[in-house]
Amino acid sequence: MSLNEVLQAVPLPALMISPDQRVTHQNDAALDFFGSNLVGRHVATAIRQPALLETVEAVLAGAPITSVRYLMSKLGRELTFDVHVAPVPSETSVILTFLDVSPHEEAGQMRSDFVANVSHELRTPLTALSGFIETLRGPARDDPEARARFLDIMDGEANRMNRLVSDLLSLSRVEDMERLRPTDVIELDQVIQTVITALSPAAKDRRVQVKTEFTSDGPTTVAGDRDQLAQVFTNLIENAIKYGRKGGSVLVTLRRLDMVSAFKGPGLQITVQDNGDGIDPKHLGRLTERFYRVDDHRSRALGGTGLGLAIVKHIINRHRGRLRIESTLGEGSSFFVTLPQTTTS
Repeated sequence: MSLNEVLQAVPLPALMISPDQRVTHQNDAALDFFGSNLVGRHVATAIRQPALLETVEAVLAGAPITSVRYLMSKLGRELTFDVHVAPVPSETSVILTFLDVSPHEEAGQMRSDFVANVSHELRTPLTALSGFIETLRGPARDDPEARARFLDIMDGEANRMNRLVSDLLSLSRVEDMERLRPTDVIELDQVIQTVITALSPAAKDRRVQVKTEFTSDGPTTVAGDRDQLAQVFTNLIENAIKYGRKGGSVLVTLRRLDMVSAFKGPGLQITVQDNGDGIDPKHLGRLTERFYRVDDHRSRALGGTGLGLAIVKHIINRHRGRLRIESTLGEGSSFFVTLPQTTTS
């Protein structure tokens, strides 16, 4: 077997570098990253990162097998590779193999961001609670009016932390179950009606009328987890009530789609539409990110944790569904949930 055949059998991008630091071979996997015109060129013309070039030079001079980090941009995305630089004594050359570790790096960054966000979310109420406790032990010790006011605020901050912990646990459970397809067959219209009934006190408080238009003929059955789907529509309808116009209305529609290309079959589309202030288009693509808020102050004041739509996204993904968001400033927002329909046979 020739050296070139050996390199072609390697599933990772691989380059062979000669003693004069020129590329003598590259496999097909390397073509996607470096192009087809590397052979014969000095390695520095393709790889312009000093750490990797110094490592190649050192291994050619007799250093042992070495790994070094390599960064590159491709199609607007930053990629990170662990490059294995190994000597080939029989050829007096070195072989570079590039292992893409970008997903691991991104996962690590996501974990760091998540911890930072949780810490930030908890720090504010904890700081407030500590301050009020100190005040109650000192200046407000004998002030019943101030004590009652501070205790109400402390109760609100404690409830806020409780909601955050609850949503974090819910998000964790949903992520753990995301690959497990639900098998129970449920009537979607019944789930939505139950949610609307449960939210009627909140709607009454804001004088919001929740209207429904169910135009689907026949059953509205989906393979789904009843509790999780109830959580989806509770979040969407409650948000429409809270962030829509006070004294306005929320329209919940349910209709059947004969063919949804993503499902290769029929689907049920549920739309939750409010007539509030709307959302600037620049925010729409990030609404389902953890802790992302359009209006941070207003969201906190209304009890939002910044995790609701992230939970919704993961639940819909588990059900093989689709979520789409449309909004016009000054006219309101619409959230479209499309789920594959199933039969009860």
